[in-house]
Amino acid sequence: MAKLTKTNMFKAYDSKTETPMDKTTRVVRKMVDEDAEIRQAKTSRLRNARLEREVNTPPQTAATAERKKRRP
Repeated sequence: MAKLTKTNMFKAYDSKTETPMDKTTRVVRKMVDEDAEIRQAKTSRLRNARLEREVNTPPQTAATAERKKRRP
């Protein structure tokens, strides 16, 4: 009977190697996530700028609204 030791009792299995398709998927997901973060930051920045502009502009009165409607 063979003598059992720590090295031959349990076999260490290597993790599955990454296929080219897995690499492509990983890279594309990273790119999409980065683009989504940039888009979200831009949207937030533009929304905040719009809200601040709306707060700082005086409300439009009925007289100014009528003048704009009469223009041909």
